[in-house]
Amino acid sequence: MPQLSDATRGRVLFGGDYNPEQWPEETWHEDVRLMKDAGVNSVTLGVFSWARLEPEPGAREFGWLDRLMDLMHDNGIGVVLATPTSSPPPWLGRLHPETLPRDADGRIEWWGGRQHFSHSSAVYRDHAAAITEALAARYAGHPALTMWHINNEYCTFDYGDEAAVAFRRWLRAKYGTLDALNSAWGTAFWSQGYDTWDGVLPPRHAHYLNNPTHVLDFRRFTSDMLLECYTAERDIVRRHTPHLPVTTNFMPMWVGQDGWRWSEEEDVVSVDLYPDPRDPLGAQSAALVQDLTRSQAHGGPWMLMEQAAGPVNWRGVNHPKPRGLNRLWSLQAVARGADAVCYFQWRQSRQGAEKFHSGMLSHAGERGRTFQEVKRLGAELTRIGGEVTGTHITADIAILHDWNAWWAGAQDGRLSTEVDYPDVLRAWHRALWESHLTTDFAHPEHDLSAYKLVVVPQLYLLTDTAIDNLLAYVRDGGTLVSGFLTGIADEDDRVRTGGMEARLRELFGIRTLHEWWPLDAGETAECEGFRGTLWSEEIEPEGDDHVDEVIPYKGGELDGLPALLRKGRSWYVSTLPEPHALRGLLARVATDAGVRPVLAGLPPGVEAVRRGELLFLLNHGREPVTLDLPGTHRDLLTDTTVEGEIILGRYGAAVLRP
Repeated sequence: MPQLSDATRGRVLFGGDYNPEQWPEETWHEDVRLMKDAGVNSVTLGVFSWARLEPEPGAREFGWLDRLMDLMHDNGIGVVLATPTSSPPPWLGRLHPETLPRDADGRIEWWGGRQHFSHSSAVYRDHAAAITEALAARYAGHPALTMWHINNEYCTFDYGDEAAVAFRRWLRAKYGTLDALNSAWGTAFWSQGYDTWDGVLPPRHAHYLNNPTHVLDFRRFTSDMLLECYTAERDIVRRHTPHLPVTTNFMPMWVGQDGWRWSEEEDVVSVDLYPDPRDPLGAQSAALVQDLTRSQAHGGPWMLMEQAAGPVNWRGVNHPKPRGLNRLWSLQAVARGADAVCYFQWRQSRQGAEKFHSGMLSHAGERGRTFQEVKRLGAELTRIGGEVTGTHITADIAILHDWNAWWAGAQDGRLSTEVDYPDVLRAWHRALWESHLTTDFAHPEHDLSAYKLVVVPQLYLLTDTAIDNLLAYVRDGGTLVSGFLTGIADEDDRVRTGGMEARLRELFGIRTLHEWWPLDAGETAECEGFRGTLWSEEIEPEGDDHVDEVIPYKGGELDGLPALLRKGRSWYVSTLPEPHALRGLLARVATDAGVRPVLAGLPPGVEAVRRGELLFLLNHGREPVTLDLPGTHRDLLTDTTVEGEIILGRYGAAVLRP
């Protein structure tokens, strides 16, 4: 299987989406001059070019792309060539309205934006395959071509008639019989039993709550249909260029794709990442996505496909990045495993819906601060590329995450809309990140034996296989910490007897889970030594001879009952402790499990990550910091020797080699 290293050749890929069809051809040569000045060595072409490549059905206009491919090669810039299938031309929807998706209310999503395709439409798939085949056949042997980028940010839900036919086909393959489907969906509730497959529809707008297992399967189906679109195009380009890697770009923590399944079908795992520069936890949010993306790549290098050099255009207020923040967050991605640092886009657009979304070359031009900072970053990535690319990160902690558990737990009829799965996941990752503990992510059915500590922020849905895996992990000497609402339902969203799977209750020392007690917004639960947020539970523990440690609630209905309890190496946390309390708990458990920070004694806001032999130090604060640093190192960014201590300026960074 081709790897990212086949495209990087010992360098960090640096560049981004290039949309030259928006500009007169004389601008292209100016772009190339500035790209070389900035150290750009890779551009992505063709992401939104379908109407230019095929202006009418069956036509092919490749001359402009031929000239661009040659221009890039002549100037030493590699091309990641995209299939343009995320944004079909208007003629496709006009001539074939069945290719347009419908929302849950039956409304057509028309052309004029992007992602306006029905993933289940045979006509769409045929046209997508045809343009992909034409591109692959024409450019397979072009020396500029380094990688394929399929579609862009797959995210389309479709509730239309053709999707309904495909959904029934998918359900037949999964369940075989209507009896099996009715059992899995619990259709005895509210008289929903199906007597014919033709009666099964996507979960369209209903008078009241939709069947949650129906919705869960539709999410699974949507992820699979989009994946079929991806693999169909991937297989076409792979047939023409088996030596080149293929990718498509994930959106960070997006609900619509089972990222574990998808990443198994990619040669290179890539992600788009846009933290809010005004968010005080932006760096932590980015670190979470980076850790997850690296884990989807099995610990290997991954690709930051998109980020913003400055402001975006889709927040309520779109703030630019302060001086130095673009560099810092780019180096953070490299620290956490990225071998490619790319942007949307190269040159900021003058027209269209994203003309206020920044580019590497902003409206201010080459004298603008944005471009000057991009130049500095390009030079630094060139300097460190040979030392960092292909190296790996070792983590002793795994955070468990599963899209199916997210989908099931987000149902409309849940106990609390205040409990948001991504927020809970971020809170637990933040506690470890602020303790300077590097984490991987893993699926609950993955092999966990390499980790000293496994953390489960929340997994509402757990399969029997996943539960067996967790029990075996603890039995073999691992330490497990679980948050609330874990192990509540099976894979069909059927609530487990007793409100939590019996073997998990035994593992954690819980005799009976009497009631869930969700908390209102802003409400807290007093516990011994801290306050809990979001959630609490009425738990009866096993006797003192079975439970090793209990931290109780104080006052209220749950007075004296366990907020936290430990049985052996297994912890259960029935609330969400305040940030400092969760951080203290996980740091203590990690220490007991033999996990140590990358570098001890770091102040808040300073991040340390070890990648291979290199130590990345990142100051996310607006004030300089001085750090004690044992030993002698070489800072690859400044090419200076560092001994005893190091000063990191505002948004400063160092990449140290012993």
